[in-house]
Amino acid sequence: MLSRANAYDLDLAKDGAQHFPGAAAAARAEICAALHEVPHDRAGVRIQGIEALRPILDKGGPVGSLAASFLGQRCRPVRAILFDKTPATNWSLAWHQDRTICVKMRMDVKGYGPWTIKAGIQHVAPPFALLARMLTLRVHLDDVPADNAPLLIAPGSHMAGRVATEGYDDVVSRCGTRICLAKAGDVWVYATPILHASAASKQGGHRRVLQVDYSADDLDCGLEWLGV
Repeated sequence: MLSRANAYDLDLAKDGAQHFPGAAAAARAEICAALHEVPHDRAGVRIQGIEALRPILDKGGPVGSLAASFLGQRCRPVRAILFDKTPATNWSLAWHQDRTICVKMRMDVKGYGPWTIKAGIQHVAPPFALLARMLTLRVHLDDVPADNAPLLIAPGSHMAGRVATEGYDDVVSRCGTRICLAKAGDVWVYATPILHASAASKQGGHRRVLQVDYSADDLDCGLEWLGV
């Protein structure tokens, strides 16, 4: 079992997560400015239609090019969420897998479901094979030491397939836990289905993370990614 230590030595191909120090440092101020008007009083705000972010997140930009280095030139950002933990808006997340995607319109397609609406946006659970080919990038806008709610991941758990909720603890026990510390401007890349969690922040400031999902796949039977 891996220890509950920092995860700087993890490799994306083997462990499902990897740390890229300073990968977004040059774009951090621009990202913060683009997100200035986004509400900061919610656990997570889904980002859509902010023009200033698009060149940064596109495959040719400082964030998107990192995703493209793994997924190829067909990849594009398909969902973005701003998480901002503050003293007024603080929360913890138990172990879980990210299992849904955002689409433009609901269509009944075999293998897609169940459907939900979050923040007025259609979400659906796609075939797991699609999720397994996706990557999630976490762009850190603030320092994340051990007391500022770093992401916890279970290395290798992305290879376990779709894990039933009651099986989370067993998989985490087998894989171990790593703590994903970060400096402002760092990017963590992880396989979208990896089991992950986080505690509430113990600091008095911000813990802002722009989380962006990337895929190189088209959806089936006329379904379309909502995109960012």
